[in-house]
Amino acid sequence: MKKLTREDLFSLETYSIEREDFRARVLAHKANRRVAIGPNAMLYFEDALTMQYQVQEMLRIERIFEAPQIQEELDSYNPLIPDGSNLKATFTLEYSDVDERRQALARLIGIERALWLQANGEDRIRPVANEDLERETADKTSAVHFVRFELTPAVVQSIKGGNDLSFGIDHPQYTYDVTIAPKIRSSLLGDLK
Repeated sequence: MKKLTREDLFSLETYSIEREDFRARVLAHKANRRVAIGPNAMLYFEDALTMQYQVQEMLRIERIFEAPQIQEELDSYNPLIPDGSNLKATFTLEYSDVDERRQALARLIGIERALWLQANGEDRIRPVANEDLERETADKTSAVHFVRFELTPAVVQSIKGGNDLSFGIDHPQYTYDVTIAPKIRSSLLGDLK
């Protein structure tokens, strides 16, 4: 899949004009790229559009307009764009109560390794997690992980064929699975060659 370049971005001035419409478009797009696994785990699937939004927002917030710093932002976010044979997501553990979240993160060490994807009875695929940096300690896991599901050609064909696509977690302290809706599967198909 195409990675973002400076030519794909709005200037700060243009973005200030386009921001409201662009944000509405991205939020509508993201609605079909979110998968809840149980009550507290969420996958937010990334692509070029979601990453363009992240970069644009960072440039806006930090008032970045010089080419080297723009390239640094692109270099940070481009790895989260799928490559055509994988799905990439931000995996979050979401608890509104601070104490509950602290306790859960202590119990859920290794949860990112218990995550899986399965297409129509094919073998489960475990993601590669946190390639950028380690996100757990001996005492707790992080509330945010970055994951990459490398798909076999058989799984890609199964998804393209309209078969069920499921995600789940089989951690001893958190076990849930979900078969995603066709509109989400359809959105994720755009990430595959």
